[in-house]
Amino acid sequence: MNTQQITSQQHQRLACLYVRQSTLQQVFENTESTKRQYALQERALALGWPAEQIVVIDQDLGISGASAADRLGFQHLVADVGLGKVGLVLGLEVSRLARSSSDWHHLLEVCALTGTLILDEDGLYDPATFNDRLLLGLKGTMSEAELYVLRARLQGGILSKARRAALKLHLPIGFCYTEEDQIVLDPDRQVQDTVRFLFRVFQQAGSACATVRAFQQAQVPFPRRVRNGPHQGELVWGELQHHDVLRILHNPCYAGAFVFGRTRTTKTVDGKIHIATLPREQWQVIVRDVHVGYLTWQEYEANLAQLLTNSQAYTPARLNPPREGPALLQGLVICGCCGERMSVRYHQRNGQRIVPDYVCQRAAINRGQPICQRLLGRDLDAAVAKLLLEVVTPEAIATTLALQDELVAQAGAAERLRQLNVQRAQYEVDLAQRRYNHVDPANRLVADVLEAEWNAKLRALTEACEAAEMQRQQDQVRLSVTERKTLQAVPENFARFWRDPGTSDRERKRLARSLIEDVTVKKSDQIMAHVRFKGGATRTLCVPLPVPLAQSRLTPPETLAALDRLLDTCTDAEVAEQLNAQGYRTFAGLPFQATHVSQLRRKHGLKDRFIRLREAGWLTAEELAGQLGVASQTIWYWYRHGWIEGAHYNDRGSCLFVPTATIPPGSRRRRSRTHVKST
Repeated sequence: MNTQQITSQQHQRLACLYVRQSTLQQVFENTESTKRQYALQERALALGWPAEQIVVIDQDLGISGASAADRLGFQHLVADVGLGKVGLVLGLEVSRLARSSSDWHHLLEVCALTGTLILDEDGLYDPATFNDRLLLGLKGTMSEAELYVLRARLQGGILSKARRAALKLHLPIGFCYTEEDQIVLDPDRQVQDTVRFLFRVFQQAGSACATVRAFQQAQVPFPRRVRNGPHQGELVWGELQHHDVLRILHNPCYAGAFVFGRTRTTKTVDGKIHIATLPREQWQVIVRDVHVGYLTWQEYEANLAQLLTNSQAYTPARLNPPREGPALLQGLVICGCCGERMSVRYHQRNGQRIVPDYVCQRAAINRGQPICQRLLGRDLDAAVAKLLLEVVTPEAIATTLALQDELVAQAGAAERLRQLNVQRAQYEVDLAQRRYNHVDPANRLVADVLEAEWNAKLRALTEACEAAEMQRQQDQVRLSVTERKTLQAVPENFARFWRDPGTSDRERKRLARSLIEDVTVKKSDQIMAHVRFKGGATRTLCVPLPVPLAQSRLTPPETLAALDRLLDTCTDAEVAEQLNAQGYRTFAGLPFQATHVSQLRRKHGLKDRFIRLREAGWLTAEELAGQLGVASQTIWYWYRHGWIEGAHYNDRGSCLFVPTATIPPGSRRRRSRTHVKST
């Protein structure tokens, strides 16, 4: 060791000993390394530094040297060196001071500027000289490379174990490990039923928020496992939250799959850890059907597709889950002018009924342009609902069954072709094996080529078998007799469910979404709606435009004609009753009343019942009494006994009498007896 580099000026400064271990486990178990680092104080004493000038910095014990962000002791060391307070920096080796080249070279730069020496187990160095600085730089590079090798070795072992689905990971709620490290369902039956209930509610509700609301309304608690602390591993119950639902739905463990590498962990400059979720194509390991699960892989992917559909930020279609409003085509209507998805707006009429409107307002919101299209949704929804009832018919089901039989026949023919492909691949494998067996083992030039060819044929055979088996499972779509009967009953059940008053708007919308992909509408002199079904079929509807508001408040001519016709024989109240019985309604859709008939009669100049009877020659009681030579009370007496004919001309009981009425015979005898008695 060259001690001539040490000057009196450096002896007047501090000698800082930096002590560090990477983990707390090393602090407790690798005690010999810690003792060796503390023993460097003797080296400082031997070099002439008094004991009171030797400072030990050991507050970074248990902290990794990959970065200086979390190492306060190293930061204080660099600060003291920069201020010229330190004459000697002691460390057992470079890796104790820093595992990062940036941190290490920064320390060397500061030491060279302030004339600070560096001492390790191998010797004393002056960073201000070229040779010493070159050697220290190489040591720092090797220390960083060593860290990379150690990390790569550990990660390689972890990845190798993960590819065999043997890596033991933290399990989500609903699973646990056995003593043999096998993954099984949680033995607590309540935990299993709660998790299954969550998946069932999500499939019915279609959104994570609706699932949380269903749990709250049903007062169903959700389980959690305590991860740390004195109660680690214990089961606690609490309220289900939105992030719990999303975490469970995105976790493939519930589908019985082993997945490794779903996240990427990085550290920022300030030392904070950032965890980013990776897309599925970037996952390192995906092994399906490793253990028992709560749902199949197809159901897991269907749940993810539903979440993606619900997301307004990442899907261009912006399909929202069905809401409570009456708009049947909510989220399905596409503007035929600009191609944007149309939104729904509701308004009230007469303060009672909610009427939907479909509005194309994306350009109006984003760029301040006029609204592209706006149309009333009531008639369009009614036309699409009628179309659905027409499409789901017994004839359509019969056509579907015939097409399914044809597809099954085609699948059988394709299966035979795939089996022939497997047989050909098996023959090529056997041929390659025979060629390899006949070659001289000592002739490695030929044997290696034949062995590689044999392995390639084996891989081709495996791929052919897997493809044939996968396609065979997908082609197993032949329906049993019971399934055919169930399918044939679909039209009747569909119509009954659709017309049932107890069916909610949300259920009708979910049913419509299961059949319709989208509806493109364009408004001109009428509404042209192009309906595209899930299977690719299309239908075009022509929906008349609703009448303007001023005209919509007018009574239809056919209603006025029926009212005029009924006034020949009925009073206002009787006309209203007859109109309601025949299905007529006011412009607001309300049943007719006597006041409605009276207002319409006066507004349109229709003759009332009294004028019509008078024009027909009917007489009042006074006029008929004068004609017959009796009192008017006698006329009413005859009318009440049914001896003469009369007709009501209002709802208060007022009458007119037929002009051809004569004195009833019974009334003549009564009148003569009265005359004799008085004489």
